[in-house]
Amino acid sequence: MQALSLVIRPETPDDHDAIERLHARAFGPGRYARTAFRLREGATHRADLSVTASVGSFLVGSVRMAPVTAGGVGFLALGPLAVDPSFSGRGVGTALMQASLTAAAEAGEGLVILVGDAPFYARFGFRPVPAGQLVLPGPVDPARFLALELKPDFLATAQGPVAADRRS
Repeated sequence: MQALSLVIRPETPDDHDAIERLHARAFGPGRYARTAFRLREGATHRADLSVTASVGSFLVGSVRMAPVTAGGVGFLALGPLAVDPSFSGRGVGTALMQASLTAAAEAGEGLVILVGDAPFYARFGFRPVPAGQLVLPGPVDPARFLALELKPDFLATAQGPVAADRRS
């Protein structure tokens, strides 16, 4: 397999339409019913922490970070992480994750949560959220509700229902 000439860069407003098409290819119409989508609904993601991946002029991946709160504590929800199906298994998702988590840590953020595949996200340090500590706005498999502390012991400061931070 030939190596990709992958370009990882911060998301720009010009990427919006290409990212929407990518989400449609990667997740289909059912994406709107997912709990993670409902959490982000109506909120603006942090473009400064959101990252894209391109091969040539073709956008092949994207990851977004959205501000959320629980118990008055602000932190981030990662997602969606989308990779064009034709580029799956080629390291695009890993490169996007590394870039977005580095950006979040450099911005001084303390915590990132997500709903996703634990074996994939464990390699970045994500672990299951303790049962009952944080509650999402819809059903979620507890084994898929994950958190990564960017600052030690930050997770313990956030408790209760998680909601999009619409102040951004």
